[in-house]
Amino acid sequence: MAGIFGSAPAAATSTTATQGSIANDVTLNGAQTDSIQDLSFSPVSGHLSVASWDNKVYIYEVNEDGSNQGKTMMDLKAPALSTCWSKDGRQVFGAGANNQAMMLDLGSGATTPQTVAAHDQPIKCIESISVNGQNMIVTGSWDKTIKYWDCRQQNPVASVQCKERVYAMDTRDQLLVVATADRYVEIFNLNQPATAYKTIQSPLKWQTRTISCFADATGFAIGSIEGRCAIQYVEEKDSSSNFSFKCHRQNAPNTRDVSNVYSVNSISFHPVHGTFSTAGSDGTFHFWDKDAKHRLKGYPEVGGSISCTDFNHNGTIFAYAVSYDWHQGYAANNPQYPNKVMLHGISGDECKPRPNAKKR
Repeated sequence: MAGIFGSAPAAATSTTATQGSIANDVTLNGAQTDSIQDLSFSPVSGHLSVASWDNKVYIYEVNEDGSNQGKTMMDLKAPALSTCWSKDGRQVFGAGANNQAMMLDLGSGATTPQTVAAHDQPIKCIESISVNGQNMIVTGSWDKTIKYWDCRQQNPVASVQCKERVYAMDTRDQLLVVATADRYVEIFNLNQPATAYKTIQSPLKWQTRTISCFADATGFAIGSIEGRCAIQYVEEKDSSSNFSFKCHRQNAPNTRDVSNVYSVNSISFHPVHGTFSTAGSDGTFHFWDKDAKHRLKGYPEVGGSISCTDFNHNGTIFAYAVSYDWHQGYAANNPQYPNKVMLHGISGDECKPRPNAKKR
C-alpha cells in the first residue's frame, strides 16, 4: 500500500485544508553551539531537555504560551546523543559518545550529575521504563547491546545482545522496540525484559533512522533514509493493518518523474490523540492519522533539516530542532547552518484524528 498518504510537498504557496502555518512558532532561548541530536519533554511538566553535539544536555522550562527559559545543564564531556526523563519527572538523563549515561536529580536539588550506566561504545539511545513496578532506564549502544539499569546500583540488572548496533529505540507502557543496523527491529515485552519477544527486519528497504511506539503500545512507526514510513503492529493477528507510505520527497526541478528523497529523521506520537508526526532532512514536518491513512497537516520548510522532535506531556506543544542532521557527512556542516529548537503550539484540529475514521 505504498504512497497511501500521497507524497507530502515540502511547501505550499497558498494555505489549504492540509497546509499548516509556522508563523507563530516560538524559538527556544537555547545556548546550543552544535547540532541537536535529541529532544525530550518531561512526562509530567513543561520541562524540556535538549541533547547536543556540543557535549551538553540543556534543561529548559517551557510554558503553555511558548515562553521559556534555561534552567540548568549537564556536561557529558563528549557529544550528547540521547536524553530522557524519569517517569515522575524528577530526574533527567543524558547519554552519548563518552560511552556513559548520566543523571541529574532535579528533585533533590542536585547540581552535579552522576554516572548511572556504561557501555563499551557510544550510547545512542536512553529511555525511562518501568519493569515489574520498578522505575529503571534502558540504554542502547553501538556495542550491539541494550542494558537495563537500576540507578541505585553500579552494574546493569540485565544485558541483552542485539543483532547489530543500536540506531533507534522507543518505549510505551510494556513495549520496547529497538532498531539496529542491517534493518533489524527487536521487540521486547518489559514483563520479560531480558529476552526479545520477537525479532523482525524492517518493512522498509533502507537504513532505519527513527522508531516510535504507538500511543496504545500495540505497534510502532519506523522511518528510514529513503523517505518512507511504515506502520507495524506487534501481533500477527493485526498484520493486515500494516502498511508503508512515502513522505519527505520533493519533485526534482523541471521534472515530472524524478523525486528528491529525504531521510525521515524523527517520528513522535501525540500523547492524547494517538496521531503522529514525521520530520525530515527536507526541513518539513507533517501530522498524520494512521487509522484513517490520512495526512492531517503539512508545514512549510523551516530553513534547515529537522533532526528530532517531541510532543509535551499533554500534547499542546510540538518541539522540533532545526539543525544539521549529518545526512551529507561532516563536510556539509558549517557554522552558518541553523541550530535552534522551535516550539509549535497545537491548536484546533491540527492533531485530532480524522472524523469518522475507522478505529481499531
